[in-house]
Amino acid sequence: MAGETDLGKLLGGMRPRLNPGEYVFTTIEGSATPDGVRPVVTVVEDEGLTLVLRRDEADRAGIGYEFVAGWITLNVHSALEAIGLTAAVADALTRIGLSCNVVAGFYHDHIFVPHARAAEAVIALKRLAADAER
Repeated sequence: MAGETDLGKLLGGMRPRLNPGEYVFTTIEGSATPDGVRPVVTVVEDEGLTLVLRRDEADRAGIGYEFVAGWITLNVHSALEAIGLTAAVADALTRIGLSCNVVAGFYHDHIFVPHARAAEAVIALKRLAADAER
């Protein structure tokens, strides 16, 4: 099934969902994920392996971090070549003073925001979706 490219349909159908838990961004040397750690995102960079994982897993593994995030999934099958979804989401969150880190999966986009304000971010994204449906 092909992903959606129409921005209006993407925004109107995104149904943002806050995943339970706290997530952290961290980096480790090398390219192997430590035993017992199941990241939700990995990115290979020249400086090391970036991991996004549950905070409790990082704590148990003794992996340091600085940013604690809430993880929001946009439950619309967005095409990887879709134009404007990331910009619209970032703009909506910018208007309420929130940073966001976006990761595109094959089926969905995932937004990581400061954990303390994650519920507020979901409200803003639901408002964006409702506005797009009008």
